[in-house]
Amino acid sequence: MRLPETAHTSRPWRIHEIAAGFRLEDVWELPTPGGPDDFPRLVRLIAAGGLSDNPSAAVRALWAIRLKAGELFGWDGPDNSKKRAAPTLRDRLPPDLLSGPAGPGHATLPFTPLYLTSDEWAAELVNGTVHGVMHIGWVGDAAGGYRGQMAVLVQPNGQLGAAYMAFIKPLRHLIVYPALTRQIAQAWRRGRP
Repeated sequence: MRLPETAHTSRPWRIHEIAAGFRLEDVWELPTPGGPDDFPRLVRLIAAGGLSDNPSAAVRALWAIRLKAGELFGWDGPDNSKKRAAPTLRDRLPPDLLSGPAGPGHATLPFTPLYLTSDEWAAELVNGTVHGVMHIGWVGDAAGGYRGQMAVLVQPNGQLGAAYMAFIKPLRHLIVYPALTRQIAQAWRRGRP
């Protein structure tokens, strides 16, 4: 379920100090009810999953199209260091996060882990269109339980990046994130990973 921006901005997440200048693009509740010690399981689940194996044919097709476009236009090539708007966010980490665990790398998506705490995991993606951050948090609720929350923060790379983000916004909201949250819910109920 999509959440208001305040579900992310009102929390004392460490990402706020690191990704200053990034735009909060989306905040989603993840259907992962659990207890205070279940966050590592959520991080492993997110890191192990991917869009190419999503049960939704539409998501798989959109991901294949995006990969092909990235290949054709050079958005995802090895020379992205020349295209990115800012250095890696790892350069902005305070000493305590820099010396701590970064968390797992993503098995199928080009995200690089930044840091892992007891209730936050952040990973970044840099390509020819955006510098983005996937932020996963573990949030307590009024009933004493916990659940996951995903936020996406972006810094578009120029006019191309801004146009790209505007173009994919309805696809993210109507197709990708609903299918992704269903996939996460199914894996969570099955007890994986």
